[in-house]
Amino acid sequence: MSRQKACLIFNPVSGNADSEQELERIKQLLSTQFDLDIKSTTKEVGADKLAEEAVKENFDIVIAAGGDGTLSEAARALGETTIPLGVIPRGTANAFASALGIPDTLDEACKTILSGKTRRIDIGRCNGKLMTLLAGIGFEAETIENASRDAKQRWGALAYLVSGIQQLREIELFDAEIETDDKIIRVSAGALTVANAAPPTSILAQGPAGILYDDGLLDITIISSDTWASAIAASYHLLQTGLRGDAAKRDDIGYIRTKRVKITTDPPQKIVLDGEMIGNTPLEVECVPGGLTVMVPMLPAEKISEKLEGLPDLEVEEKSSAVTNE
Repeated sequence: MSRQKACLIFNPVSGNADSEQELERIKQLLSTQFDLDIKSTTKEVGADKLAEEAVKENFDIVIAAGGDGTLSEAARALGETTIPLGVIPRGTANAFASALGIPDTLDEACKTILSGKTRRIDIGRCNGKLMTLLAGIGFEAETIENASRDAKQRWGALAYLVSGIQQLREIELFDAEIETDDKIIRVSAGALTVANAAPPTSILAQGPAGILYDDGLLDITIISSDTWASAIAASYHLLQTGLRGDAAKRDDIGYIRTKRVKITTDPPQKIVLDGEMIGNTPLEVECVPGGLTVMVPMLPAEKISEKLEGLPDLEVEEKSSAVTNE
C-alpha cells in the first residue's frame, strides 16, 4: 500500500497534558502509514489558515489535533472539498469528536485515522461561515464567552458549567422571529440553538429526538424559561432526554427541523459558532448535505464484515440426493 501524504495541524496549547509528549506519540503512531508534514498553530496563524494551505498543496488527508476550536477551524477549511479530516481531540469539551463517535483518547483516535474509514457528514453555512456543530444565540453564547481560558485549563469542562450557572441567574428573554422555508414563528426565548451535529453534553441543542449529522436537516431548539428555577429544570430535562435520545417534553422547550433558517432578535443577541464568538444577530444558517469527509470509527457490523473479507473462500462440494418413492 502506497503511503499517503498527511498534513498534521497541531495546537500546542490545547488540553492539560504535555503537548511535546503527545506530539511525539502521534508521530510514532501515524508515521507508520503516513508521510507527515507537521504544522503548529500560533496566536497569529490558526488551524483554518493551515488547513487552507494544505488544500492548496493537495495533501491526501488533513489531521487536526486540538480542541473544538482547532478541529472546527480545520473542518471549515476542508468543507466542500474531497480531502478527509482526521480528528485527534485534545481539548476541554471535545464536542466535535463526541458527536461523531470518535474516541477521546489519543491512541484510539489515531487508530481511527489509521483504519481509513471515512464518512460524509453534513455541515452548515452560517452567516457566510461553515458550521460543523452548532450556533447558539443568547444564553449559550454568553456562557461560552464568559468561560475564560484560565478557567478551562484549571477545571476543564466544568468551566462551562460554572459559567452556565452564573448566566442562569441573569437570564433574560428576548423576542425572536424564526423563519424557515414554510413558516414564520415568533417567540420569546432565553436561548436558541441551531445544530448540525451535537453530542448529548451540548444540552441546549437537545430539543429534538436524536440529532443526526447526515440527515440533511438542521435541528433548532428554543428555550423560553423565564426564571432561574425553570431554566435549571429545563436544562436538567434536556440533559436527560438527550442522553436517552428522546424529544423534550416541556412547555418552555420547543424544536423545529428544517433545511434552512433565518433568526432575527430584539434586542440583538450574541452568536457563538462552534465555540467561537462571531458577532450578533441576525443569523442565517443553511444545511450543506454531505459537505465534509471525516475519518470515523468502524461500526461493529463493518468490523465483522472486514474480518470476514480476510478469510479464505471455502469450497463446498454439493451432493445430490435421489429420493425414490416405492
